Amino acid sequence: MAHAQGAQTREYGEEALAINARPVSFDWTGVPLEYIPGEPYATHFWNVMHLVLPEGERAMADVFAQALPLIDDERLREEVVGFVGQEATHAASHEGFRNYLRANDVEITPVMRRIEYAVAKIFGDHGITNKRAKRAWLSERLGVYAAAEHFTAVVGEWLLDNAEFDRVGVDPTMLDLLRWHGAEELEHRNVAFDAFQYVDGGYLRRARTTLIACTGLAALWFSTAAYLYRNDTTVKRRRPWPIAFAKAARAHLIPGISFLFEQIYYYLQPGFHPSSMGDIDKAVRYLAISPAARAAEQ
Repeated sequence: MAHAQGAQTREYGEEALAINARPVSFDWTGVPLEYIPGEPYATHFWNVMHLVLPEGERAMADVFAQALPLIDDERLREEVVGFVGQEATHAASHEGFRNYLRANDVEITPVMRRIEYAVAKIFGDHGITNKRAKRAWLSERLGVYAAAEHFTAVVGEWLLDNAEFDRVGVDPTMLDLLRWHGAEELEHRNVAFDAFQYVDGGYLRRARTTLIACTGLAALWFSTAAYLYRNDTTVKRRRPWPIAFAKAARAHLIPGISFLFEQIYYYLQPGFHPSSMGDIDKAVRYLAISPAARAAEQ
């Protein structure tokens, strides 16, 4: 079955790009904690990336590395290797700002305990030794992460398209991190899906793991953003977080709730493939001008 699924994924070869990790770095010196001026909730919404993604992307990179021995398609193997490298770089880059938050006395310990528990205890290896069960659990995690990668890719495109960030004056270093990361997510948007299809490819597993990924990610994201917003002592007029969320979404500073449901609908179409979504040239164009990506080439 795996070889048949692998042949299927290669039908999309005309979009294939060389996936390589870029050794970027970011200097957070002087970056304001409220890097979206006058928008504390929107700032904390994106702060979730810096808390959740380092652990999540390292775990995902580990799972896809485990899948490599099951993938015989040479080009897909190369793409997975590049994907794993990019995800490791994303984790390190966001962890740098996480450390900046800690250094500036932002209390994130309770959040980190929850994230670390989810990654290690829920999505860990669990010491499974039975070969069949181990393969099934690997396929389940590939499905969860493939669904999560679809959302990071479409959010990445949203970040590249969002002119409102430029208008309101988001800190340029943070804006480059968000858009560089978004561009690379768009660049490798096919890889996780193709690897899942190659190793398993079952539609029922895809549907189930999509609901698991969406429910878990949404719960973690909203609860973490609400915690950060609620504990931000610099906020002078604190609205209930659902109202703050709606306001930020109306201002086009974060994606709206309908965005999540639309993407679930698209992803669950039986004939779906990530290459059908958006314009991948946006990623190529931004990576050509990204200050961090250009500095990494020097």
